[in-house]
Amino acid sequence: MKGEPMEHRYRTSITWTGARKGVLSSPGKPEWPVACGPEFGGHEGYWTPEDIFVAAIEHCTMSTFLWLAERRRLPLVSYRSEAEGLATMSGGALRFTLVRVRARVGVPDAATVERVDRLFDEVRDYCLVLKSVTCEVVVEREVVVEPPG
Repeated sequence: MKGEPMEHRYRTSITWTGARKGVLSSPGKPEWPVACGPEFGGHEGYWTPEDIFVAAIEHCTMSTFLWLAERRRLPLVSYRSEAEGLATMSGGALRFTLVRVRARVGVPDAATVERVDRLFDEVRDYCLVLKSVTCEVVVEREVVVEPPG
């Protein structure tokens, strides 16, 4: 019902497999090998907490954008993005200070370009992850006419 408090819970578990590595899991989802990054004495080739943090911001940006586009019935041809997080020493603590998401969206015609571009301005209002982080998040976007197919 409208006006009622909303609450969602998200559960994960991790099992240590040795040498700063583990397996991350969540009910009903595939397991995910994870490790501490090499910059912290860990391993190459594994998803790290830092990678997952940046990926969560990028993924939530895309998911929220696609949800908004669907609600507005805006036709899309493609969506691609890349993200980079910057962690810096500040006040004696290493923390993320900036995450930059660069999105490129293909639309079928020139009439849609401006409407889709403006949609990115609303993402921050609805994206749970963006509203939950304290570091600066910059979403750069490019909207181009791209033939379907």
